[in-house]
This record gives sequence, structure tokens and C-alpha cells, in this order.
Amino acid sequence: MAPTRLASKPLAVNENLNILGHGITTRSKQMATLKTYKDSLKAPNKRKADSPMKDATAKRAAFGDITNAFNKSSALGLEKEKATVVKKVTVESKVLPTVKNIRLPQATLNGKTSKTKTLQRVATNAIESVQKHFAKDPPKLVAARAQNGILKNIEKKEKPVVSNKENQNVSQGSGKSARSDMSGEPSLYMTALENISPTDVTKEEYKTISEKLDKVVLDDTINKSLDDETECPHEAPAGVPDFDQENWNDQFQVSNYAMDIFNYLKGRENIFQIDDYLQRSKGITSWMRSLLVDWMVEVQESFELNHETLYLAVKLVDLYLTRATRKQKDKDPLTKEELQLLGASSLFIAAKFDERIPPLVDDFLYICDGAYTLSQLLKMEMEVLYAIDFDLGVPLSYRFLRRYARCARVSMPTLTLARFILELCLLEYGLVSLSDSKMAAAALYIALRMKALGNWTPTLEYYTGYKLAEILPVALLQNAVLHKKPKSAISTVRNKYSHTIFFEVAKVPLVDDAFLSS
Repeated sequence: MAPTRLASKPLAVNENLNILGHGITTRSKQMATLKTYKDSLKAPNKRKADSPMKDATAKRAAFGDITNAFNKSSALGLEKEKATVVKKVTVESKVLPTVKNIRLPQATLNGKTSKTKTLQRVATNAIESVQKHFAKDPPKLVAARAQNGILKNIEKKEKPVVSNKENQNVSQGSGKSARSDMSGEPSLYMTALENISPTDVTKEEYKTISEKLDKVVLDDTINKSLDDETECPHEAPAGVPDFDQENWNDQFQVSNYAMDIFNYLKGRENIFQIDDYLQRSKGITSWMRSLLVDWMVEVQESFELNHETLYLAVKLVDLYLTRATRKQKDKDPLTKEELQLLGASSLFIAAKFDERIPPLVDDFLYICDGAYTLSQLLKMEMEVLYAIDFDLGVPLSYRFLRRYARCARVSMPTLTLARFILELCLLEYGLVSLSDSKMAAAALYIALRMKALGNWTPTLEYYTGYKLAEILPVALLQNAVLHKKPKSAISTVRNKYSHTIFFEVAKVPLVDDAFLSS
């Protein structure tokens, strides 16, 4: 996914602040240690970091706990415990298919066979009762259970006469339902009439309830199947191509839900608002945050994680600092030495949410160069999840951008340029409070103007829900970030998008604010 880059010195080094000073092993370093490129293709665990434990066997349960923490010592303990249990009790069960010849499971305890006489008597009585019922009237067995069980508890009092002659099956002492089958057998289900005692309602009220129940339609054939649907719930205005309607029969596009999904995500943006939390924090600065995000981008490249994982992790960092500083006004929720721990824990959570094969917890400890212990990482993970109320459905600007670009049929180089703008803005603390949907729309608008592909079109206005006047202030702020002088300490994003895999979009000439406003 991500291009490999050669590094002459350890990456993400910060000598001035003495934080984030631990480099990570990139794929280019791994390639240098291998003999040939052919050997590198055969190397196992390509998505895993070059950790010291890569040669050791690490077992992971399919439904493990939220931390994915499973070490070798715990595995040995479980194996010993299982072996002990097997030695103590060995159960062999033999159940014959016939009803008459049923044998109870024989338990072998310490080599001796034993039977419980009480269980045998209970099982024998149950089998004999089942045989008697099947011998008398097999088809009516289940109905008899319903009649003698549930319907028996209904008060056996004379019910008023109902006008409909077909429903006059309710009589004194009869447990049959008024809405029985045509065969006359009692129904297996109780209707609303059976839950009402005739003494509690008048004859008119009882008749009204009966008439309403008769009008209930249980036929579901009037509902359309998704395969037969041809109508689009959202109609595009005149002159705007309907992207969802064109892909209506493609089940992977989920065109019948796409517009509602992104409208829902846009409506959830108010839940995850981020304020100026650095005013309440004394030990963390905006420069430290930029260094942290730059390091997180480097980790995303090294582990070849999805971009959604990176955006979610950065969002988790900001959300935690916002909500934690609100609750702890008298002191900082974490020190500057723990800032990298917060970034690693946020990446750990985001990877388990978005990745098909997330890295192990040992990998995240390794990329921190042993600065933190396992208990510290897991404790920070729990604190982040508590701070966000376990709600990981955060609207991300990257998801909005992909939707807008697809609906406008933007080319891949133009989309990549807009992604570069968005990712570069992740480092800017002054933009964290802005709406993600507006950030995505503004980045796409700048990319279109930088590529000289036109202005804001009615198609983009419809699918984004924003007019040009609404996104222009955000676009000017993003353009100011592009015009900033690059700094070597936080150059990972620019180096990443200067690669040919990303169409070298970082080298595209910039435009001024006057051109964007025209």
C-alpha cells in the first residue's frame, strides 16, 4: 500500500523535546538486511513489524479479549490446566437413535464406571410419558401441551357472543382459541383476545377489539425485495447525474443506502466536536502534537495500515485530550512523556476497528522502542475507550472525500492530491475543530483548482450538501497550510506524497487565495 523509503538515520527523532525519539524499523531497512529481493517475497508476516518475537510462535484467539494480549506463558498455563482436567474426568457418551433403547451417558471417574440411579429414574419416566403421548395422538401432542399449559391458565368464564359466527368457538371451560385453525384444533399461539378477561370489558369494547384484529394483514408479499427495487429514494436535481441510480444493481455499491449513510455521518459530527483543549493543558503544545501525528503517519506506512486507521487514530487522540482535560481541570490528564503512549494506543484501537489483520500489541510496544510496558499500553487503551464512551463510529474526512470524489467522477491523481491536502492538515492543530465533511469538500475543491479542472459544480454541491460560499473559508485555511515552509522534523507526509506511487502530488504548483476565491 505505502511506498518504501530509504532513511539514512532513525526516523521520527526529536532531539530538542526529548519525546518521540524512538525510531521504528521501516520496510526499507528490512530489505537491506535480506540477501535478495526473492527472499523478501518469501518472508512471512509481511504486515507485521520486525519485532524481536517474530520467530516465536504467537497464538491469537479468534474471539480474544479487546487487548489481543496473549503471551507464551499464559498459553502454557492453559495447556497444563487442560491436561489436568483430562486426567481427572473423562466422559464418554453413547446415545442410541431409538426412543425405547436410551442409555444415559456413562461417566468414568478415575477408571471406575458409575451410574446415577436418580437420573435413570427421571429419564425413564420422561421417556415413558413421551411414548404414551405419541402412541395416543402424535399429531396433537404439541397442541395438547399448549392447551393444557398456556391456555389452561385463562379464566374459564362465559365469554360474550361475538357477531362474527365463524369466531364463535369460545365456550365455557374450553381452552380453545377464538382464532383457531380451520381443522378445529387449538392454535399454538395466543391472540390479544385471549389475554383479556371478558369481565374487564364491555360487549361493545370486546366487539371493537375483535374487529380491529380481523383487519390485521399478515401477508408480507406487498413489501418489495431489494432485488426488485427500481426506485431511488433520493432524486438528483435536473442536470446532475445520479451516481447512485447508475449503480443501483451493484450490491457492492449499496446505492440504496449510500446517501442516507453519509447524511447520518454528517449528522453525527456534532457528537465528536473538538475544542481548544491546549488552553487547559500545561505540558503539551501544538508542536508536540504535530510531532506525534507525523510519527503516527510513519507507523501507518511501516505497518501498511489503511488510511482510515490513521484518521481514526488521530481523531481518538484529539477526542481523548478534549474530554480528559474537561474532566480534570486542575491537572493534565497525561504528561508529554506519555503523549507517544496515547498515539500508540489510539493506533492500536483504530487498527482493531478498521484492519482485517491488525498488528499485535507487541508490535506497538516495539515501535515505541521499549519506552512503555504492556500494562501501560493496555491501561491507556482502556482510558481512551472510556473517554469516547466506546463509540468508534467517528465521521472521518477521508471517508467523505472518497464519496465526493466518486460521485463527481474525479480521476485518481486529483483524488490523491486532495488526500495529500487532508493528510497534511492532520498536523495542524488550528483545524481540529472544523467539520470533517467541510474539510473533505474544501480539500477536493483546492485539488480541482490546482489541477485546473474547473470550479465547484452543481454535482458536488448536491452530493456534499455545501455551496462554495460555505467551504471557501475552510479552503483558504487549508491553502495557508500548503504555503507553509516545510520543516524537516515533520516532513513525513510531504515525502510520502512525493513518491511516484502517489503521482508526486506534493510537487504540484500551488495557487494563491485570490485564485481560489474567483
